[in-house]
Amino acid sequence: MTTMQYKVAAVQAAPEFLDLAKGVDKAVSLIEAAAAEGASLIAFPEVWLPGYPWWIWLDSPAWGMQFVGKYFANAMEVGDVQYERLRKVAADNSIHVVMGYVERAGGTLYLSQALIDDKGMTIANRRKLKPTHVERAVFGEGDGSHLAVHNTRLGRLGALCCAEHVQPLSKFAMYSQNEQIHVASWPSFSVYRGAAFQLSAEANLAASQVYALEGGAYVLAPCAIVSKSMIEMLVDTPAKEGLLLEGGGFTMIFGPDGGPLAKPIPETQEGIMYADVDLGLIGLAKAAYDPSGHYSRPDVVRLLFNKREMQRVEAFESDYVIVEQGGVE
Repeated sequence: MTTMQYKVAAVQAAPEFLDLAKGVDKAVSLIEAAAAEGASLIAFPEVWLPGYPWWIWLDSPAWGMQFVGKYFANAMEVGDVQYERLRKVAADNSIHVVMGYVERAGGTLYLSQALIDDKGMTIANRRKLKPTHVERAVFGEGDGSHLAVHNTRLGRLGALCCAEHVQPLSKFAMYSQNEQIHVASWPSFSVYRGAAFQLSAEANLAASQVYALEGGAYVLAPCAIVSKSMIEMLVDTPAKEGLLLEGGGFTMIFGPDGGPLAKPIPETQEGIMYADVDLGLIGLAKAAYDPSGHYSRPDVVRLLFNKREMQRVEAFESDYVIVEQGGVE
């Protein structure tokens, strides 16, 4: 049975940069704190474990190679020890968790989100469909199966990462699945401040807010902070000082009418933002706008949506049987 009214939480905090075990320790503390406040869902920023690879925006690929080995080593695999710790803390505290993390699968890294229910069961593990700009030098791509909305006790839950919220067709694919509560995970609005408005807090908070308005869904937009220790590690020349700034946390939660539901946390301050959800208000919001329902014109424009999981290798058996004498049957 779906719970109609409950409290949600969105994290604004710096990661334990390039240290997966310490990051999970911090995640456990934040999850326990949110549960103690009565939250039924807590959402974390994009690749919060073990942090966003800011070096890709700051210098040449050759310079950034110094971080690659450690980043790969501190990525999380589905079902590994650290992943199981997240499942356990969700179950122990009866809280749903949406965790942004770097997923390692074989030799490839993905910008992933783990959706875990309040019993510690994995609802889904999704990957960012298309890494943004220089992210494509680090991460692989997801597929249509990762544009999914899931039935949960809290309603129909979905998630996207960062600039996926400016992809109109991806958004429409999510809206069409009757999403009710959405996690929009962001890494921090600290890079190229004042030089690239499309990377700014103003632009990207607007994207989260528009998602709530268009989708008629509650949107949790957790956002990480760039810490002083991260600056000391990454900003090693005066030329880089203006490229990545400390802070950049602009977490917000929006209602299904697009309205903000909480007071902002100062951008350099860590905290957990809370808001109350009432799924009954979604019908009121959609009475005005429902772009994948009564406010659509499928006779004019429609979306082609391939939801199949991508298979890189398809194994099949031969139609022939080799007999002992070397002949073919």
